[in-house]
Amino acid sequence: MELRKVQMTKSGTFFVTLPKEWAQNYGLTRGSIVASLITPDGKLIIDPKYGVEHAPRTITIRPGPYLSREIIGKYLLGYDIICVESKDRITPDQRDTIKRASAQLIGLEIIEEDYNKIVMQCLLEPSALSPEKILRREHLIASGMCKDAITALLEGDKHLARNVVARDNEVDRLYFLLVRILRTIIQNPSLGEKMKIHPVYCLDYRLTASLIESVADQSSQIAEYAMRFKGSEFTDESLKAVYDLHKAVHEAYNDAVIAFLSHNVSIAESVRERKQSIEDLSRRVESLASTLSIDRAQDLITVVSLLGRIYDHSVDISDLTTPEML
Repeated sequence: MELRKVQMTKSGTFFVTLPKEWAQNYGLTRGSIVASLITPDGKLIIDPKYGVEHAPRTITIRPGPYLSREIIGKYLLGYDIICVESKDRITPDQRDTIKRASAQLIGLEIIEEDYNKIVMQCLLEPSALSPEKILRREHLIASGMCKDAITALLEGDKHLARNVVARDNEVDRLYFLLVRILRTIIQNPSLGEKMKIHPVYCLDYRLTASLIESVADQSSQIAEYAMRFKGSEFTDESLKAVYDLHKAVHEAYNDAVIAFLSHNVSIAESVRERKQSIEDLSRRVESLASTLSIDRAQDLITVVSLLGRIYDHSVDISDLTTPEML
């Protein structure tokens, strides 16, 4: 760390000189424009690359046993061009792996392909994608999955259940995209300023997106159990009990995300206060499971457990709610 003295002009303007070596490394001269950003903890960041065209970040990887994971990892790290290159040739199985991985990642397209090399490029511009909009989209899909999974269970609708399972892939793709953008913002504070998101919020967004992705996973599992049921297996009393439990959990989840996005602490607190009510509803459903066959009773108890996890995730999301920074 280098210490520098704050100086002041006769007109009262404060200034600090920039390190000469640093300025030269970034090609700064008299009249150059730099960007300044004040962080929430009071630090002043000087960005010498203001207005400079973004240079694509490129990485080359070799095909291996964890090829899909490597591609996803480089995407999440913000690489714009990912080249998979083999010393010999890329096998048909490796090509399939590359194409499946690419299909999982929004904006990543194959732009070049030959016998020993496949090049993928992310065609999305980070500044055009708001983390809040992506999170809202991820949430809306997960919320719909949660609602439709229980509808499929109570109505014995296997087609709807399969549709819920299929939607889980889209939630995963949005989650990966959001992680990529959040990491880009952390690495480029000026981008965060442009998108009006403080770097300190990036971790909260990442955690919330992960919890929403888990809600989608639980909903997908409920849909898989729904395929084993016939709507006629439930008594009217059981139908109402399952519906009431799901309604309470679904409302808690929606309110938790609303509280997080709107920085509404009172709504967030109300999510946690519903714990006893949801536990009572869960016990009610479990007590009525005896009206089903042994196998279906066990399946229903598992569904109750999955709904309980969704509520727990909702509480975790609400706990991330903080008052909005000025």
